[in-house]
Amino acid sequence: MPAPQPVGLIAGQGRMPFLVAEGMRRAGRQVVVLGLRGYADPALKDLADEFRWIRLTRLSGWIRRFRKFSVSRAVMIGGVKKRNMYMPLRLLLMPPDLRTMRIWYHRLRRDKRDNSVLQTVADELSSEGIELVSSVEYCTEHLADEGLMTRTRVPSGSEADVEFGWRIARASADLDIGQAIAVKERDIIAVEAVEGTDAMIRRAGRVCRVRGWTLIKVARPNQDMRFDVPTVGPDTMRRLNDARCTCLVVEASKTIIVDKPETLALADKLGIAVVGKLA
Repeated sequence: MPAPQPVGLIAGQGRMPFLVAEGMRRAGRQVVVLGLRGYADPALKDLADEFRWIRLTRLSGWIRRFRKFSVSRAVMIGGVKKRNMYMPLRLLLMPPDLRTMRIWYHRLRRDKRDNSVLQTVADELSSEGIELVSSVEYCTEHLADEGLMTRTRVPSGSEADVEFGWRIARASADLDIGQAIAVKERDIIAVEAVEGTDAMIRRAGRVCRVRGWTLIKVARPNQDMRFDVPTVGPDTMRRLNDARCTCLVVEASKTIIVDKPETLALADKLGIAVVGKLA
């Protein structure tokens, strides 16, 4: 019987690329990792059969390397700071190739929202015979469950914030503004924008000096699980604690909890309730 075809992994920041690579290896697949330079952890080399560094703005290089190793299915996972795309001298610091320039300045010239960018990248890879698949396929055990997931219960008085905030967070995601909001006493403290959830948490902590606010993080409508899956983990819990948040609400079955048992145990240690809700 021929060996299974290698599977690709386009890796950004964080722990998630490790969980996906480990899942790929458990599934008996050879793993070809393309690490985004400046984002991916070099330690991913230990989980890869082949490892190559790539640059965020040189899409032709991604395709060329995957073709070299006969990769036709790949996962894209890990953090990338989109705000870097708007920094001064970006064309000098991150020079794009012609393919990326055509995408960014022509196909995306009127719509550079996250989902549009990711869908366009997926379409470009597909046109070259490389299909992006869901990262969840290799780490289903880390998906959020419905209901209370911690021993720590939702603080008294915060139940109303959960219900109120859930509707607002869903509306924000529907408008593609952001996927997370901070709520205290049915007042919106902060809404996530291009800065990302972590920066929004810090901002909410500066605005609300009283412990006891709630963070609600949802998936986009018709969330494409091939990329940009909502993710929380131990670092999220520490940031929430530093910012005096006591309740985290995520979308069940569509949010990955990195190293789930350890993250939920840390939430209990810090006194943070973690709840999963279905859309």
